[in-house]
Amino acid sequence: MVLKDFYKIISEEKISDSKYIITILINEKHEVFKGHFPGNPIMPGVCMIQIIKELTEKITHETLMIQTLSNVKFMALINPESTPELRLELDIATTEDNLVKVKNTTYFNDTVALKLSNVYKKL
Repeated sequence: MVLKDFYKIISEEKISDSKYIITILINEKHEVFKGHFPGNPIMPGVCMIQIIKELTEKITHETLMIQTLSNVKFMALINPESTPELRLELDIATTEDNLVKVKNTTYFNDTVALKLSNVYKKL
């Protein structure tokens, strides 16, 4: 975990060979929110991308490096004080050339907060 104590995993569920649902709880008191933004904390997009990478590494048991990001769509602001619990739906596939492709949709409650597709290179 790059940001110590930034989030914790509440539940993990494998729903098919490639699909996972992971629920996490964001630490609303984390230092990152003091700068982004004071008095109105908002989840930095780069932190969400890092969380997705870390969860994918945990699932695949691989050390990964982002190769490409595509279709990154931030649909709603995540305020860790009002909606600290996030549900991440991950569809993970390993290609023949040893890359890991991930499609993610992140929710708080029933609201879609983030959609992205990315490709990781195994290290």
